[in-house]
Amino acid sequence: MLLRLFARNSLIDVETQQWLFACADWAIKHFDQDYFTHQSRLILPTNTFYPGRVASVEEMATAIYDNTLNYCGLTQWPFTLKAFHHKSQVELPKVRVEGKYRGIRAKVSVVDAMPSVEIGYAYAQINQPQDMIATFVQQFASVLVMSANVLPPGGKAMLPQAIDVLSCFMGFGVIFANTAYQFKGGCGSCFNPRANRQVALPENDMLYALAIYCVVKNDPKSDVISHLKKHLRSPFKKMYNEVQALQKEQKKFLPTIA
Repeated sequence: MLLRLFARNSLIDVETQQWLFACADWAIKHFDQDYFTHQSRLILPTNTFYPGRVASVEEMATAIYDNTLNYCGLTQWPFTLKAFHHKSQVELPKVRVEGKYRGIRAKVSVVDAMPSVEIGYAYAQINQPQDMIATFVQQFASVLVMSANVLPPGGKAMLPQAIDVLSCFMGFGVIFANTAYQFKGGCGSCFNPRANRQVALPENDMLYALAIYCVVKNDPKSDVISHLKKHLRSPFKKMYNEVQALQKEQKKFLPTIA
């Protein structure tokens, strides 16, 4: 009844809304709830989170990679940074996780012949750092999901979308919302598809996932709005207020971090 009531004025449909709540719960419970509760934080596209100056694409990629890996809590994982050339995906080795998935207590090892998990980036992303950040996080989240071997709500067919939700709940929802839609321009001459991240969760759905994250983590919307693209600010406010109202009325629809 409550969800139907909100659906009348909601910016997303009821089915999507329910899936996002369920997927958020899946992301929290299966990928180190303790780390999410006590250490995960909202990462913003600012110099505070990504400081410093670089002299080359390689230095930029390394600096962004190191910061992003740290914010994800995955410094204990056997990742290796590598530039993409003509392929957009890399083969993933089998990984064994003992205990925690994230943080300094994580114990992770590669169990086949490959020495590490390669994380790639495209040179074309030098002018689109948010896309580079999101590309790294998507790869990290993909490895986590494959290692956990726990399907999200909706099963295998919803894995790409669930990986984007997990990325949001690793703290990168603002960056993912900002990069969910790329304007191709009137003639497309300025559009470079290799510079953009792969998008699975539509812009509106990612924005709603971000609203859920912020309400669950008690992050005020004022911390987010100025860092979103202008056209996202008004719908985010509405989504945040809706999720907050749902939390007050029916907590069972929201993930718990107790």
